[in-house]
Amino acid sequence: MADSYDVAVIGAGPAGYPAAIRAAQNGLRVVCVDAWKNRDGTPALGGTCLNAGCIPSKALLESTELVHRAQSEFAVHGIRTQGITVDLAAMQKRRAGIVRTMTSGIGALFKAAGVTAVYGSARLLAGRRVEVSAHDGSKSEISARHVVLASGSVPAELPSMRFDHEYICDSWDALEFDAVPPRLCVIGAGIIGLELGSVWRRLGSQVVILEALENFLTVADQQLALEAARHFKRQGLDIRLGARVAGARVANGAVSVEYADARGSQSIAVDKVIVAVGRKPYAAGLLGPDTGVKIDERGFISVDEECRTGAQNVWAVGDCVRGPMLAHKGKEEGVAVADRIAGRYAHVNYAVIPAVIYTAPEIAWVGQTEEQVKAGGAAYKSGVFPFAASGRARAMEAAVGFVKILAARDTDTILGVHIIGPLAGELIAEATLAMEFQASAEDLQRTIHAHPTLAEAVHEAALATDKRSIDNINK
Repeated sequence: MADSYDVAVIGAGPAGYPAAIRAAQNGLRVVCVDAWKNRDGTPALGGTCLNAGCIPSKALLESTELVHRAQSEFAVHGIRTQGITVDLAAMQKRRAGIVRTMTSGIGALFKAAGVTAVYGSARLLAGRRVEVSAHDGSKSEISARHVVLASGSVPAELPSMRFDHEYICDSWDALEFDAVPPRLCVIGAGIIGLELGSVWRRLGSQVVILEALENFLTVADQQLALEAARHFKRQGLDIRLGARVAGARVANGAVSVEYADARGSQSIAVDKVIVAVGRKPYAAGLLGPDTGVKIDERGFISVDEECRTGAQNVWAVGDCVRGPMLAHKGKEEGVAVADRIAGRYAHVNYAVIPAVIYTAPEIAWVGQTEEQVKAGGAAYKSGVFPFAASGRARAMEAAVGFVKILAARDTDTILGVHIIGPLAGELIAEATLAMEFQASAEDLQRTIHAHPTLAEAVHEAALATDKRSIDNINK
């Protein structure tokens, strides 16, 4: 291994590996150091997203949604099924296979781009030197003209409920259960909690979700959140708001969870607990003395709007810096930094980053919520179109939810788009593109959408902002 590079990237997750590949595409000599080890001790590229987050969770969400549809929906289509059983081992084998394919794919991408992959923990030293501790215990040192820190994040742990990875579980544990827990408690009703709760509820768990906040899905538009809560309740998710967890006690193969709500002290007995209260930036052992890199009071690496740390030629991207902890946000930051290093123009539009929750129905949004628009004081208009009026959604037996568009009353510029319904995570791409180009609601109104498609709901919602929807009687 050569000891000198143009760019050294620390972390091969969704922020780090794109940074390494783009830097190599720009003709730079690149090394990427990654510390990830799977439960069996084998190293793997891709970080949390590919190994223990985005990809495996979507695999299980897809499998379990098929189970749910087979049990509750196929008969409506005239498809008779009897004696449906779930082979959890086969389901988990499929998940693991997808993960292996995706992570090995990054290795192939590195090889094709000319990126050198190094497996081990990295520690930034002064002068842009990087100390590497390989998994076998050996140490080496590399140097680079530029260093990109992409160390990612880890699950947040509650002081009163430490992970034991058997009864008190983190999100990675929850993806690898080898049996369906009869009674499951999820702490946190955010994106991770809702997705994991949905997976195991579909497979038969009795799921209680405890959320400390009084309102549901506060990060989302509240009209959308209320619609989502209604569907989750119908699916059997017991979501308890204003529930502040005090602790848990493991005894006799079960967990007693203590919490307090408006009614006072409460207790529930479950078989497993998933703690899904968010993630925290990971920088343990990352920085040596005198690097010049600062960590803020929340544990994030301090950066400016271009992801510069303040130390000369040291950058940081992804979950370890400010902004939403989303893989696609980290990817764009990594690519932008690699282009800046090469002297190219780069820009990340933080105002137009979509978010998706892959439950059923799916939930997605981009831009401002109605609550945020109101708080800003700007005059606005809104349009809503229900999927119940969509022929394509009806044909799919998925006529639930709606598309909501917010636009400025004076300029007609789109301020936010909020979708709950079938394939919301795909439909949000049109809205994101429109907002990236500062489109108006009229621009969407005048864009011809194929019929019959789910995307017509976006078109009709845009029309509804001016009370001109064609297919919605409740205009």
